Amino acid sequence: MGCSIKPKLNLSAKNYGRTIYECLRGGLDFTKNDENVNSQPFMHWRDRFLFVAKVIYKSQAKTSEIKDHYLNAIASTCEEMMKRTTFARELGTPIIIHDYLIGGFTVNTTLVHYCQDNGLLLHIHRAMHAILDRQKNHGMHFHVLVKALRLSSGDHIHFGTVVGKLEGECQVILGFVDLLHDDYIEKDRNCGIFHPRLGFFTRCFTCSFGRYSCLAYACSN
Repeated sequence: MGCSIKPKLNLSAKNYGRTIYECLRGGLDFTKNDENVNSQPFMHWRDRFLFVAKVIYKSQAKTSEIKDHYLNAIASTCEEMMKRTTFARELGTPIIIHDYLIGGFTVNTTLVHYCQDNGLLLHIHRAMHAILDRQKNHGMHFHVLVKALRLSSGDHIHFGTVVGKLEGECQVILGFVDLLHDDYIEKDRNCGIFHPRLGFFTRCFTCSFGRYSCLAYACSN
């Protein structure tokens, strides 16, 4: 179980690390670096990474449990993104987060290959998706973005929920889950799958940060 840090902005790097420590010491398994926290004058990314690494090890020593924080590697250039990712790996962080729509598919795939070669997990964030898929009278369906992600790859994705912050239609969300998980997807119009589909190259695990588990809610109904 984990959470993202609020407020997203205005914390110093030291206070950001202190907040993470309180969360991890208090019982959470991990925390997440939101997309808004990039590199600010009051919180440079390198300072944040250093304070975060320090409190991760401190919380693990305090609780005798495995703890972690998703460090966000998104940057304005691919070179800067790789520099941040390399620094996170050198600090011993096992997982990073990347906004695959903001960075683009070529950048995301570059990061995927680096993570696979260096034993890092890659959590996919979908910032900006609402501009493309939330309007019902224009744009594209999230099914398209899901298929593109499987071609580019990633270990798990920040996913929507049936209710709460990232609400959506129950059956349609289950269709997204099938497209991300399965090697073969049966036709199911209720889930938005209009034709049988073969799976793509890689699978992607879905996880929810919208206060509710999309799978748990769907199963309970």
